Amino acid sequence: MMCVNKLILSDNLEALKMMDSETVDLIYLDPPFFSNRDYEVIWGDAGEVRSFQDRWAGGIDHYIAWLKERVVEMHRVLKPTGSIFLHCDWHADAYIRVEILDKIFGRGNFNSTIVWERSFGTGSSKTNANKIPVNIDTVFYYTKNKNAYTFNVQTRKLSDGALKRYDKIDENGKRFFWADMKTYSKERLDELLSKGEAKWSENAKNPRYKKYLDEDKGTPIDTLWNDFNFMSDKERIGYPTQKPFTLLERIIKMASNEGDLVLDPFMGGGTTIAVADKLNRKWIGIDQSVQAVKVTELRLHQQTDLFTSTYANSYTLQLHKYDYDTLRNKDAFEFEHWIIGQFGGTPHSKKGGDAGVDGTATDGAPIQVKRSEGIGVNVVKNFSVSAKQFDKTVFEKNVKAGTPVGYIIAFSFGKGAVQEAARLKNQENIVIQLVPVDSIIPVSKRPNIKIEVTELPRDASGMREIAFTATGESPSGIEFYSWDFDYDAGKGFKSSVIRDTDGKQQRPMAAGVYHIAVKAVDNDGLENVETIKLKVNGVLEKQ
Repeated sequence: MMCVNKLILSDNLEALKMMDSETVDLIYLDPPFFSNRDYEVIWGDAGEVRSFQDRWAGGIDHYIAWLKERVVEMHRVLKPTGSIFLHCDWHADAYIRVEILDKIFGRGNFNSTIVWERSFGTGSSKTNANKIPVNIDTVFYYTKNKNAYTFNVQTRKLSDGALKRYDKIDENGKRFFWADMKTYSKERLDELLSKGEAKWSENAKNPRYKKYLDEDKGTPIDTLWNDFNFMSDKERIGYPTQKPFTLLERIIKMASNEGDLVLDPFMGGGTTIAVADKLNRKWIGIDQSVQAVKVTELRLHQQTDLFTSTYANSYTLQLHKYDYDTLRNKDAFEFEHWIIGQFGGTPHSKKGGDAGVDGTATDGAPIQVKRSEGIGVNVVKNFSVSAKQFDKTVFEKNVKAGTPVGYIIAFSFGKGAVQEAARLKNQENIVIQLVPVDSIIPVSKRPNIKIEVTELPRDASGMREIAFTATGESPSGIEFYSWDFDYDAGKGFKSSVIRDTDGKQQRPMAAGVYHIAVKAVDNDGLENVETIKLKVNGVLEKQ
């Protein structure tokens, strides 16, 4: 089955335009708020800064226009049974509902305005004596079709007061209380009375029955959501506008089912994707920030040890540039299929015995793929023969028209290959087009990285204090580092520190042997990992 899960580094408008219509079950978006505050530039990389500037090129009208053209595309990709949840605050919520959601989805498809109480205290406006503190966000909930959409009832956990009602314990150790039985048949009542599950109380209008705690699913939620706990330190990733896991968990459970496709076009810190993955939904996350995409990827890797996940190890990562080493080491047949598709051709499904032809161009001319560098003269000579034998009619037509009779795709071509292609064109009017891979897709090499280890004075407990410094080099610049201080090659990289912009860490370490890995991520989203084995004993040894 083709992988659906995707992390996409892109302006979401462009990425949405590439998506098929009516393929998404649920969209949650938390777009940058119309607050005109520099703190909204959270990661600080070029993509995020560009997005911030785009939406602030003009006032509220420009912001609404910027967001509206994206929501138009979201409406298009949403299934007829799908839902959208748009998260915003007081700066623009009225404009967003009237000018965007009502106009695109229709007023009749409005479902609810969810009010999320962000914290149990006052909001960011508490220092303004002339204004009531703001402590809420708004989440607008619309469906594409009010008569047919996915909806699973969600309930609140029982309050402490409700729990106290269950003050009795039966012979099986189950907690219960005696509740009024207002609706019943004589047969049902007689059955419960005979089992001791019901009784008549003195002066009671109705019989009473045992209501068990484990059967109480809580009360259905309403539109005020103020029952979420604060995020734990373990959940926080250093993203100031990060939303709690439980908020997205409620939305995704309510408006989708297992196997459904969830889209977050403003991915940010990746909470939607992490929750969707945990809940066995398929997912697509889009963001213009390299750091947002890579931090989300690290969160997915990190949580595979915490949750049973169907999808965490099956996803594609779509960046501005492709990693040269990954492409060169890709399975040859898989690479042929992929690069021919990127070129706009049709790959052949057969392995081997293809007489040097791996696919065809739109006019039927053959394509050959070489997953190597410095292609030599013999490859061009042999392919000119294969092209004629493959389809003589197409070959002769293209020779007459002076258009390519075939294409050779490779990472680079040697001098002999270039000269032979020129000879064939000049002397025989046979055009063999040599196509470098980087003319089809942008290719770059992953960053270089090294780790330095320094012993510092012992801490108060007598443990050794060790300083780690990572240094990465990339033509596009290093965005951030991530550390795994308990690296296990079998399990893969699991972040102990997800995002470190300085490449510096310091830790007290007891005697023992440690396997440590650091990952450097550059501005193109490419990455590299360096590992060390560290022995801490009488002498600090890097092995």
